[in-house]
Amino acid sequence: MDATATDLQRAEEFKLKANDAFKANKFSQAIELYSQAIELNSSNAVYWANRAFAHTKLEEYGSAVQDATKAIEIDPRYSKGYYRRGAAYLAMGKFKEALKDFQQVKKICPNDPDATRKLKECEKAVQKIRFEEAISVGDAERGSVADSIDYHIIEVEPHYAGPRIDGEEITIDFVKAMLDEFKKQKCIHKRYAYQIVLKTLDLLRSMPSLVDVNVPNGGHFTVCGDVHGQYFDLLNIFDLNGLPSEENPYLFNGDFVDRGSFSVEVILTLFAFKCLYPKAMYLARGNHESKSMNKIYGFEGEVRSKLGEKFVELFAEVFCWLPLAHVINNKVFVVHGGLFSVDGVKLSDIRSIDRFCEPPEEGLMCELLWSDPQPQLGRGPSKRGVALSFGADVTKKFLQENNLDLIVRSHEVKDEGHEIEHDGKLITVFSAPNYCDQMGNKGAFIRFTAPEMKPDIVTFSAVPHPDVRPMAYANNFLRMFQ
Repeated sequence: MDATATDLQRAEEFKLKANDAFKANKFSQAIELYSQAIELNSSNAVYWANRAFAHTKLEEYGSAVQDATKAIEIDPRYSKGYYRRGAAYLAMGKFKEALKDFQQVKKICPNDPDATRKLKECEKAVQKIRFEEAISVGDAERGSVADSIDYHIIEVEPHYAGPRIDGEEITIDFVKAMLDEFKKQKCIHKRYAYQIVLKTLDLLRSMPSLVDVNVPNGGHFTVCGDVHGQYFDLLNIFDLNGLPSEENPYLFNGDFVDRGSFSVEVILTLFAFKCLYPKAMYLARGNHESKSMNKIYGFEGEVRSKLGEKFVELFAEVFCWLPLAHVINNKVFVVHGGLFSVDGVKLSDIRSIDRFCEPPEEGLMCELLWSDPQPQLGRGPSKRGVALSFGADVTKKFLQENNLDLIVRSHEVKDEGHEIEHDGKLITVFSAPNYCDQMGNKGAFIRFTAPEMKPDIVTFSAVPHPDVRPMAYANNFLRMFQ
């Protein structure tokens, strides 16, 4: 049925409200309003393209591709449809698909200087990737980067005035001095950075893919979500909740790096505490602890700038040893992303995953890192374009089959820093407030006290940081679309 004049008018009103919400960085609200406009007038390509852009801001790239494709189907000459889809493909690391869309934008708008500039940058990015693929050596052939490094022979120059590690043991005094050095936007000597990372690697190598955590009765345990290179917000967590120690253990649930431009400081801090308190600092892999994400979203460029090329390879190796999930007191299952495309997955299946690889595009490991909950029952396509979405029935069945009480996961920005879903059986926790300096969200962490293991959620706001913008070290081309 064709839309009436009244429908068309109301659709435009929803679009205007959505545009205002978008400008206020209220992207979820913008999506809802664009959806209402589409419901009234589904043949307007602008509505679909605008909703695609809002999905991109929430990192829902799969949904953005779908909406932009719909805009293109409605109007094959609508350049913004190709532009939005190209930007979403770009964010997913699908440079070749992005290139095709930007070529189409240029074809439709041959005299647009912005389209010309972005097409050239996209062509450069694709050429670079093809070159890197051509010269890359497989992991099996390359062997361990870590095994080729001996930090003992690296000389510390007499004029170096930063904190030092005497001998093999990392001390709390060194770590505190390092935190202060990072606050001043200074870095520690490469010798000590190597020492921290290599010792962390040794610790991670000995851990299973699924780690059991035991909290004694009367003890507490804190779970943090994504930190994303927001070092000064990480320090704020420690101010609010205490530094990690044997009496104050933490689990950081993936996505330590990328987006924020203090990722080196974040990862060295977390790794240093892992070295200091191996049984009180637990670290899980997120989808951003991977080469493909680090290449696009800033960590690779930041590491190269602050520590040098060798560390890029070293961090990539260490990330492959990060555990994939944790179980606290046989009750709480903690994972970065979510659950699976099939029923019947047992904890023993997760424990037996051979995790030393870059995340695959399908299977249990991919789904642990990438999946998201959905309000509907059953399973659905991923709004990210990777893995899947799963409903409350999937959560309930997984918990029952594995004799667990609760799932804690991260992976998604939430306005209040957390969200409780699936009949209270699933909590998302996100610990990067005002994500990317634009989302306006709070951060959160969860404290559990044994033996009850009831979640106590603490929220907090962003704190000031030095004038270094997010994505400062990211792929040049991607920054053009932020």
